Amino acid sequence: MRVLPLAALLCGSWLSLPALATTDASQWLDRIDRAEQQRTFQGTFVYERSGSFSTHAIWHRASAGHVVERVLQLDGLPQEVLRNDGHTQCSSAAPEGGVSTAGGNARLYDALKLMSWYDLKVAGDSRVAGRAAVVLSLTPKDRDRYALELHLDRETGLPLKSLLLNASGQLLERFQFTRFVTEAPAEGDLRPSGGCLAVTANPSSAPVAVPWRADWLPPGFEVISSGSQQDEHGTRVDRMLFDDGLAKFSVFIEPVKTPDATDGRTQLGPTAAVSRRLNTAQGDVMVTVVGEIPMGTAERIALSIRAQPLPAKQ
Repeated sequence: MRVLPLAALLCGSWLSLPALATTDASQWLDRIDRAEQQRTFQGTFVYERSGSFSTHAIWHRASAGHVVERVLQLDGLPQEVLRNDGHTQCSSAAPEGGVSTAGGNARLYDALKLMSWYDLKVAGDSRVAGRAAVVLSLTPKDRDRYALELHLDRETGLPLKSLLLNASGQLLERFQFTRFVTEAPAEGDLRPSGGCLAVTANPSSAPVAVPWRADWLPPGFEVISSGSQQDEHGTRVDRMLFDDGLAKFSVFIEPVKTPDATDGRTQLGPTAAVSRRLNTAQGDVMVTVVGEIPMGTAERIALSIRAQPLPAKQ
């Protein structure tokens, strides 16, 4: 644990301890961002979700601002993904499927933004994969998101373990290294197998407006992308992606395909999926909310989706 100088305590700094803890937590969050872009490592980790375990090997090379990472599932189906600078180059699963890893989905943590919706603090010390770690907790200030516990490597700042917990403290998802070394991967370790299928990158573009809105969202969630695409049957599907700086969920809207389509709800680990049939002037649509948010929150969002006219083009 961090030891404060005696003089600081004598000066009445007990009142500032929560602020100091928050400052430490934000500094550790900053270290994650830098470490994922600057540190080279490899190892083995386990992933647990809904009582199901899988084991994965990971090779991560950072050099001159360029990051290459390969992840390979070692049990069950040989799932594999190769990413260059955060973009999926090839995958044996769906491009957005699989396990989220420390380096695989690198993102910027905005501590100032997160502090509005989560209590951030350094919770203590731990040891993971034989390495000293610091425990960072992000506890939500409401019941519309999950708590996250990160065990960060003291040497590199990289996550060695993460636990996603619900409001009752129940474990929903675990990511944990069993072997972690800061050795550079061999070229062969970063070379995908024949079963890793090339993924065509979508050209980046500004979000495209869709004719829908959410009348209720948990505080802090904002639309970060939106647009439309066609499914395998050529049916238009509208999509909106929301983010609070840590958690994400998507809303899909598509025409009802069968007359007997009904509402539904399911949960797999932390991921809730809620479908609701909605009557509109243009016909019935199915609204589906999917993301790592509590079931009750997903249901409330689904009930709040409304049709809205798009602004006229100038």
